[in-house]
Amino acid sequence: MHSSVYLLAMAALQGVTELFPISSLGHSILVPALFHWPIDREADWFLPFVVVLHLGTALALLLYFWRDWVQLIGGWLNAKGGTGNPQARLLWLLVVGSIPAGLLGLLLAHKIKALFGGFTFAAVALMLNGVMLVLGDFWKNRRATRDLSALGYKRALLVGAAQALALIPGFSRSGATLVAGLGVGLEYEAAARFSFLLATPIIAAAGLLEVPKLLHAGVPHELLGTIVLAGVLSGVCAWLSTWFLMRWFHGHEVKALRPFGIYCLLFGAVALSTLIV
Repeated sequence: MHSSVYLLAMAALQGVTELFPISSLGHSILVPALFHWPIDREADWFLPFVVVLHLGTALALLLYFWRDWVQLIGGWLNAKGGTGNPQARLLWLLVVGSIPAGLLGLLLAHKIKALFGGFTFAAVALMLNGVMLVLGDFWKNRRATRDLSALGYKRALLVGAAQALALIPGFSRSGATLVAGLGVGLEYEAAARFSFLLATPIIAAAGLLEVPKLLHAGVPHELLGTIVLAGVLSGVCAWLSTWFLMRWFHGHEVKALRPFGIYCLLFGAVALSTLIV
């Protein structure tokens, strides 16, 4: 099968798993290895390829939540940079929540991926991610929940800090922030909205920081069209994933994370079993 097909499959995988609480980084390690996809991660063009996928995902989030961002920025401008209205206050909560993972990502991302980027570790971490999701449902069901108006700066900082778990392959950024949101008392839909709004600047920044490398990378001419198409496909899958998840969390008051947790436990176990057989 032509390598372009595998790159497009990788793009679809990225678009779905970046927003679903099942770890895009873990799946990008496990799935190609399990199915023997001929993708050379050491090639000069691979980093630009990943950058384009992240930019596609970030653009999808911006398009899905564009009304929210217009209201947030408009509220901030009306409050003259203060917190004089709910929109301005929520924007500042997102800023505060972005700081911990942003700093840790700049300082430690490459070191953590180099240390824990192996197949076995990703499979084990994916199973631990599943346990985290199941525990999130348990915590949610044992306490009263509130909407975003009840979220304070300390709790926003805690939710944002949870994003740093996604630096470890197998742990999901959206899963960690969803569970943290439930842990500080948010309802499912509010936790999901804050998680996805929080994801937009983080994913966009991760992509934009690598754009200089993208511009100077030696991408083979025959792959340029495939890489652009992969970015579009990643964005479409991310938009559809966001659409589905926002409706999923709106319609499920209990055990909304459990199916994803069970999936992570099963897929991680299957991946580990291939090392034994």
